Amino acid sequence: MLIATTNAGKIREIRHALTGTPAEFLTLGDFPPIPEPDETGRTFADNALLKANYYAQSSGVDTVAEDSGLVIDALGGRPGVESARYPGATYPDKFANLYKELAGHPRPWTARYVCAVACVSPAPAGGPVVLFTVEGRVEGEIAPAPRGSLGFGYDPIFFYPPYGMTLGETSDEAKLAISHRGAAFRQFAAWVRARRPD
Repeated sequence: MLIATTNAGKIREIRHALTGTPAEFLTLGDFPPIPEPDETGRTFADNALLKANYYAQSSGVDTVAEDSGLVIDALGGRPGVESARYPGATYPDKFANLYKELAGHPRPWTARYVCAVACVSPAPAGGPVVLFTVEGRVEGEIAPAPRGSLGFGYDPIFFYPPYGMTLGETSDEAKLAISHRGAAFRQFAAWVRARRPD
């Protein structure tokens, strides 16, 4: 089964969540280079399914793909599906731009991380077959300033109140226990175990 992402941080988290799952998981690095598809979906679920379909057809194997991002209530749900493409050459640049946008809004700046997962099996005659879809979420706030150097992406500005810290200050294990990606891939792992028992 192909995990369709090139993001090293995501691969690390996904592999950790899938530990003990009775399947062989490959990454895009195990295949000849495949151009990335345009992510034209309007929702995380749309993009996860789009990517799973595309890479399943390109690779010829069952494929799991995810789309995830940061949803900020004060910004009407932005950056949302545009999280990776939000203005800024680096994540510190993106943080600075987000803080400029948030400056006129009262705190707390409530937010959530969302991760949609789709698994698709290629079917040459009739198009791909959707095997599984799920969505995971974690609720939090945008911190007043970035904190921590752990994690990746928006983790240094995503404050998780029960931990009293940002996900950028949180160990991989603690983050995966509550994260959107951890929640989604634990459900996916349970589905794989039910489909492919030991």
